[in-house]
Amino acid sequence: MADPKDQEDHETTAENTEESNHDPHFEPIVSLPEQDVKTLEEDEEELFKMRAKLYRFASENDPPEWKERGTGDVKLLKHKERGTIRLLMRRDRTLKICANHHIVPTMELKPNAGSDRAWVWNTLADYADESPKAELLAIRFLNAENALKFKGKFDECKEEVRKSLEGTGNTDSANKVAEKLEELTVKDKVSEDKKEVKKVTEKKEDEKKDENKAEEKN
Repeated sequence: MADPKDQEDHETTAENTEESNHDPHFEPIVSLPEQDVKTLEEDEEELFKMRAKLYRFASENDPPEWKERGTGDVKLLKHKERGTIRLLMRRDRTLKICANHHIVPTMELKPNAGSDRAWVWNTLADYADESPKAELLAIRFLNAENALKFKGKFDECKEEVRKSLEGTGNTDSANKVAEKLEELTVKDKVSEDKKEVKKVTEKKEDEKKDENKAEEKN
């Protein structure tokens, strides 16, 4: 004859198993239709895509400094109808835009502080913050090979845009962009010069204070 206690334990275990396997299903009170999310990239052809880290030169800070803007995929996109090419970069996870500007023939990628895997360039109108803003940007890749691939495609896009502008007789527009970029570069140089002057002045003031203290002790 089975032990009543053993039988009771068996029934309890069976009940617990049924409860753990129970998966209730509730119908939603309100049914929402699926929404198509537009990224504004639907009308563009992806020419290049690679993971990188982006920085901007915060000239408004005192002293000016490089600030990280985000890590994610940098893309070069060509509009299927207009033929324009833009650089677009979104941050990982949030997909928030950290760089968004058109490629123009006068843009030039320059090595960043001698690094073989980073580039620096100017743009007159970056739309990462929706409203156009002149920016000095820097981008860093995993290795030198990836950096060269980016530069190669970037230069190809510049040449394609140049030919497109020449075909439409819009070379004056490209020349104006070149002038403004040069003006931006000059402003950056002036900012750096002011920074150096400030350092020298502060150093002289510190030396003078030290001399005064020495005289007071004597």
